[in-house]
Amino acid sequence: MNKVWLVTGANSGFGRAISEAAIAAGDVVVAAARRVDTLDELVAAHPDQVEPLRLDVTDIDAIGTAVSDVVARHGRIDVLVNNAGRTHVGAFEETTDEELRALFDVHVFGPAALVRAVLPGMRARRSGAIVQMSSMGGQMSFAGFSAYSGTKFALEGMTEALAGEVGPLGIKTLIVEPGSFRTSLMTNGSISEELPDYQGTVGATREMIAAGDGAQAGDPAKAAALIIEALAAEDTPLHLPLGEDGVSAVQAHLDQVRDQVATWEKRTRATAFDA
Repeated sequence: MNKVWLVTGANSGFGRAISEAAIAAGDVVVAAARRVDTLDELVAAHPDQVEPLRLDVTDIDAIGTAVSDVVARHGRIDVLVNNAGRTHVGAFEETTDEELRALFDVHVFGPAALVRAVLPGMRARRSGAIVQMSSMGGQMSFAGFSAYSGTKFALEGMTEALAGEVGPLGIKTLIVEPGSFRTSLMTNGSISEELPDYQGTVGATREMIAAGDGAQAGDPAKAAALIIEALAAEDTPLHLPLGEDGVSAVQAHLDQVRDQVATWEKRTRATAFDA
């Protein structure tokens, strides 16, 4: 039986690529976006397989109704892809509460509400899959990405617990951690007001993004194909870093953490009460 997908941010980037890969597999895609007119081309090309859905993932009150309506029309949601997102660049000190909360609304609270909304149906059927589009910045971070990585770290931590809860119920979870891919992520974001003292650190990050946008090596279509392959695998991985830079960055970070733990291991283990 063909699957029913709910993909947020389906109008561009990974969301569009995942939607097209699911369509090619013969599945039905409920393509969610804030502006449904950006989905016109996709709907016109596949009118029997694509249904546009106007949805702002930061509108928590609208999420439950939207999911209920999709289930009423299609009978179920087999795969949820929490893809909607944007970037933010700014030093920790530069980033305001308003900027930080707005990013958490998009990357954490919206996806969490969507997961809660689809889980009752998945639990009842003892099947389903939840795909969380994170980033290599969900495993490690660097100057200028404290807010962005903070949201992705939160999403990944929540999803690791989720995996332990729903795995025994037949529901798969997949955290995708891309490196640099040719999407609109870097142009679809916000930048904090700059403080001169951070020009040598965060300034370099801003320059890197401006210079590299549109020339990223990663191909979203190839990433989408691998995501579908991972979901179809008997042993679906919980973490799936993508791209040469993404895989290398995650591996280097894990090595760094292991080295730091090893350096202090004898002393950190010796912190119990004396016998």
